[in-house]
Amino acid sequence: MWQRLDQGLGESRKTRLVFQYARSSADLRAAQKLRWRVFAEEMGAHLNSPEHGVDMDRFDALCDHLLLRDTRNNEVVGTYRILNAAKAEQAGGFYSDSEFDLTRLAHLRSQIMEVGRACVHPDYRSGAAIAILWSGLADYIKSHGVQYLMGCASMGMADGGHAAASIYRQLATSYAAPAEWSVFPRCPLPLEKLDQNIPAEIPPLIKAYLRVGAYVCGAPAWDPDFNTADCLLLLPTASMDHRYARHFLKHPATQTTY
Repeated sequence: MWQRLDQGLGESRKTRLVFQYARSSADLRAAQKLRWRVFAEEMGAHLNSPEHGVDMDRFDALCDHLLLRDTRNNEVVGTYRILNAAKAEQAGGFYSDSEFDLTRLAHLRSQIMEVGRACVHPDYRSGAAIAILWSGLADYIKSHGVQYLMGCASMGMADGGHAAASIYRQLATSYAAPAEWSVFPRCPLPLEKLDQNIPAEIPPLIKAYLRVGAYVCGAPAWDPDFNTADCLLLLPTASMDHRYARHFLKHPATQTTY
């Protein structure tokens, strides 16, 4: 069984979206192909993947993968991947460890769920698609007793990093984590060399995390492969803003398999 969501597009163009967990290698491969399309073809990322056209890395086999599928053509049009603490230990660390020194979060590691590689097909980037993916995250949080949600939130650097630096200034002013949760970028964005005062809009996905109570844990790292500035966000699930938490938790996605 899947949770279903109809977008208001008119009867002839109605899209029926369903959420599920990847259950087979074919499901995973569909997600990896979507990731390549978005990250490599659309965003220009240099993906260190063994197969052209398929975004894959050493974490994929250890992750649970959330899929958004259009039942009209059975196409995977959105995805998220989840790495829990036990699997991260098998991997030698979280993906975020490659970008940040997480020493100050050591006492929380066993309680953390990391999310990443989030993307949605350009034809489906609506509030409806994001909402159903987030309902899947909410379902996972509840069913696994997750206490902290963590992930690298990306900001584009098409202008050389000035907008990213300006966005970080906004985030640090209002959403900074307590000092004991500070992390340190391994390849820091050179904030002191960038204009931090230009008008810049916070990306929608980062806004969504902040609305439910996420903290920004420190200065951004530069990811040269994706050419993005990444901030580490940490969300204590026990203190999620209840106005928004209710929105995502009231209709949790029905699990298929993990």
